[in-house]
Formats: sequence, structure tokens, C-alpha cells
Amino acid sequence: MKNLLIRTLTGAGFVCVVIACLLLGKYSFCVLMTGLMAVMMIEFYRMTMRGEYVFSQVLSVLAAIVMFVLTYLYMGFNFPGRLVILAIIPVFLIMINSLYVKDKTDFGKFANLYTALLYIAVPMAMTNFAAFGHSGVYGWTLLLSFFIIVWVSDIGGYLFGMTIGQKFGKKLFPEVSPKKSWAGFWGGLVLAVLAGVVLHYAGMLKYPLIHCVILSILMNVSGVYGDLIESQWKRYYAVKDAGTIMPGHGGILDRMDSALIALPVGTIYLMVLNIL
Repeated sequence: MKNLLIRTLTGAGFVCVVIACLLLGKYSFCVLMTGLMAVMMIEFYRMTMRGEYVFSQVLSVLAAIVMFVLTYLYMGFNFPGRLVILAIIPVFLIMINSLYVKDKTDFGKFANLYTALLYIAVPMAMTNFAAFGHSGVYGWTLLLSFFIIVWVSDIGGYLFGMTIGQKFGKKLFPEVSPKKSWAGFWGGLVLAVLAGVVLHYAGMLKYPLIHCVILSILMNVSGVYGDLIESQWKRYYAVKDAGTIMPGHGGILDRMDSALIALPVGTIYLMVLNIL
């Protein structure tokens, strides 16, 4: 019960910070997303690379920030789209820096630098598309709706998994995450769809109802995969949590693992339909 209370309070605090930053405007949105991205990358490198190649880790985080800011400027400030390609330059610097690393005994760990850029930085940069849309005007409703669907899905998965899944039914992916169950999956899916429907009628998801339902399903499924992907990383490196910044949850990466896959999937779905 104590752990559940700590988890609830920490989660509620995180939700309040995210909502507040989204509501305050496009500048606080930028600070929030770049901050979350940087912390997640640091946690990922701490888990996979420990204290090795620190300078290269710093270069990678800076490359991610450049990628986000250039996308942010393009979507919200009419920054020339062709110049977004400048984001590749810091990545080249990481590659060049690898040539000058003297101790190459664990050189294979350099692959984790690029993994974090693809796994964390690219999805976070894509939140700009949900925040600004095709109009280039900042709006918080869609991105907050995305977060709400992910949060509700996570809560449903946790509650149904703990109350039903641990006693009855089959495990979802026991070799990766022994606690995940099919009961938790279906519980999260149902609540995610309900959240999508409520957001539609509340005027936050301004799309036909069928698209809101499909969107919720896609985000739920992709969010579950996001959770499992991070669990696989943690299992391989034999760590319980990616970080310690959020008591009861672990790190920001532990809290955002579902969103890293679900947010881009939701954005891509709406963009492919040309309704974003």
C-alpha cells in the first residue's frame, strides 16, 4: 500500500507538470519536451554505457536537442524546412569523435548512442507535429489528448494486471516482462478506447468518432510494445529501473516508455489520413 501511495503521488505530480507546461504555451512545451528527452537519454546511457565515453554521450544529447529545436522552429516559427537537415551535423560529429577515442575495448557500446537518437530523440521531436499541426499555430489539446490516452491505458493495464492478471489468465510476454498479463492488456485497451470517446465528446479530439476509436486502439497497442521494448533493455542489462528520479516508477524513461512509441504512432495515423 505504501508503494502504491508513493507511485500514485509521484505519477500525479508528473501529470500535473506535463499538463501545466502544455497549457502555459509553446515555450514551456519546448522546455518540457527537451528536458524530458535529455533526462531519458541520460538514463538510457547510464543503463547501457555506464560511465564510458561520457563526452560522446554529451554530444549525443546535444544532437538530440538540436534535432528537437530545429523541428520546433520549422513547425512553429516558419523556419525553412530545408534547414532542418542541419540536425544531421551533430550526428556526424559523434561519428568523427569515435575515431579519436583511444580505448576501444567496448567500442560496440557506441551503437547505443545512435539507438537513443532513434528510440528517444526522434519520437520526442515528432511531438512538434502534434503540437503545431499543419497550421503552425501551437495548440495543446491534441498532444494532451495523446498523453491522456497513454496514461489511462497504463493505469488500466496496471490495475487489471495487478487485480486479475496476477491470479488468472496467461502472461503477455513472460520472457521479457513476467508481470505483464493479457488481463492487463485488455483492461488497458478498454479504458484507452473509453478515454478516446470521452475526449471526442469533450471536444479535445476533433475528429470523427471512428478515428478517435482507431487512434486509441493503435496508441494502446503501440504503448504496450513501448513498455515491452524498455523492459527488454532493462532485462538485458539486469536493472530494475532506468532511473530513480520518480519514486515508485523509477526514471522518466520508465514513465515515458509507452509514450515513446504511442505518440509517434498517433501522429503518423493522423498525418497519413491528412487530418492533422
